[in-house]
Amino acid sequence: MFDDISTGKLFLMAGRSTFGSTRQLVSKRWQASYWHEGARYVAPKTFSTKADADAFLAEAQTEMRRGEWIDPSEGKVLFRDYAESWRAIQVHRASTAAQIEAHLRNHVFPRIGDRPMVSIRKSDIQTLVKRLSVGGGGQKPLAPATVDVIYTWVATIFASAVDDRIINNTPCKKVKLPSVEHKSVNPFPIETIWELINGVPDRYRALIALGAGTGVRISEALGLTNDRVDWLRRSVKIDRQLLRIGPGTVPVFGPLKDKNNRPRTIPLPDFVVEELSAHVARFDLGPKGLLFTGPKGGPMRRTTFSDTWRVVAEPLGIPKGDGFHQLRHFYASLLIHSGQSVKTIQEYLGHQSAVLTLDTYGHLWPEGEDLARGAVDDAFGSLRARIAHEIVTSSP
Repeated sequence: MFDDISTGKLFLMAGRSTFGSTRQLVSKRWQASYWHEGARYVAPKTFSTKADADAFLAEAQTEMRRGEWIDPSEGKVLFRDYAESWRAIQVHRASTAAQIEAHLRNHVFPRIGDRPMVSIRKSDIQTLVKRLSVGGGGQKPLAPATVDVIYTWVATIFASAVDDRIINNTPCKKVKLPSVEHKSVNPFPIETIWELINGVPDRYRALIALGAGTGVRISEALGLTNDRVDWLRRSVKIDRQLLRIGPGTVPVFGPLKDKNNRPRTIPLPDFVVEELSAHVARFDLGPKGLLFTGPKGGPMRRTTFSDTWRVVAEPLGIPKGDGFHQLRHFYASLLIHSGQSVKTIQEYLGHQSAVLTLDTYGHLWPEGEDLARGAVDDAFGSLRARIAHEIVTSSP
């Protein structure tokens, strides 16, 4: 019986292969170890047979030959520590960075934050997804879409760890996620829009008119300044949005939701121009020329508008959660019914691609069968009318 000074474990016999060495411990199990760049590495677990221990050594040797070997000590870094170092070097918009930080802090770190990266298995990630979906431990269940977002960031972090040679493989493979229900867009009827416009206090009237008449997002509307409105040509330039309100009620602007930050120019209907003109005449411009201001004259907060919206929306039977974005859907439906092209609608809405426009509003376009019938009937109807007219005019 021998004693290993480095590990303190007793062993019965030892053997050496062409790479590394194996030995049988007093427990009858086998231990494998090898040297690399002057350091000794011991397998993280023991094996029931010498063949299994030799297989571990062979795999380690193959990884070295392929340049895929990873120092086992690297994987001991805690998920929280690696995620924070990853987060610190990412180039994200302020809103995206804040979202990631909040999701990790509130939902991920409490569950796997203090686990070594190498110890986290697929089953641990599946358990995380399940806990987020059903709640427990004092936390409410999250919506499937939110769970999907959180999982995406966790998977991205593990993929980065693989690239950084912290771990060999990511545990985020074939993880089952809750189904995300994609609700079909059902635009408000124009009567509801009119009731909303006339139901809110005068300070918010033009804001709803702008949303319904241009399809801008709430953050784009709240960040709209006078220099972006071409009153003569009746158009509005959307090239930024209100991110937050800084110290001293100073508005902080940021890039658009479009990843390419492409500015867009939207025509202003006379109805919207009239509402905006009346609004500015009554409430004046705010800091930096903002068109819409809060009750105290500073930038309008989204929460302030949302609270006002709910007061008017609830009696109209508008479900909670259907907010300013519904005005965007209404605007898109008007453009579709007026015969505007997909490309035009995409540009006015600021979608990244026409595919997104079709995925969101495709069901609002007339059915293909109806269009086909109409096209043929119109063609032959015109021909018949022309022939009939020629017969009538040629008769003596």
